[in-house]
Amino acid sequence: MKSFNFLTVLVIATVFVFTSCKEKTGDDANAAVTTEASTDPAAAATDGSTVNAADAMAGGEAAATPVPTGPLTSIKFEQDTYDWGKVMDGEKVTHVFKFKNTGNEPLIISNAKGSCGCTVPEWPKDAIAPGKSGEIKVVFDSKGKGGVGGKEDTKKITITANTDPADTYLNIKGKVDKKEGDAAAQ
Repeated sequence: MKSFNFLTVLVIATVFVFTSCKEKTGDDANAAVTTEASTDPAAAATDGSTVNAADAMAGGEAAATPVPTGPLTSIKFEQDTYDWGKVMDGEKVTHVFKFKNTGNEPLIISNAKGSCGCTVPEWPKDAIAPGKSGEIKVVFDSKGKGGVGGKEDTKKITITANTDPADTYLNIKGKVDKKEGDAAAQ
């Protein structure tokens, strides 16, 4: 009989502990909403806006490319593809893409990245006023990219800015040639 009484007391105490916990109020309730929003890409933020899926990656990782917030504008490039023709393996190709802010808000480029480490863009870090122009310099290092007779190569540059859509794509392409004696090294 003693074991029954002890077991009964244990059950009653457990029930009491779980039922006596205070309900979430004020800050606690907001914390729960914030936690949900930061882990669920489809969840709404506390201010009513939706949460960016890149910001809501599992594990609390930050987005690889920050997307600017605030007023949107538009960007227009004079050309979105540059063909360098043919170069020899090991040569560097440089091209400057010219653009204009065609919107009504300052243009902020938050990032520019090449599709691989051999393609390196440089972009203006300051805001570009509406109606003003700017340049993005791209350097492609062809070392190790060649083939006898000219191997086709295309690289993509992703420009992230306060535009809709946030990403704009540029391309550089051409052939990278290699001397016949170097073909055995492939």
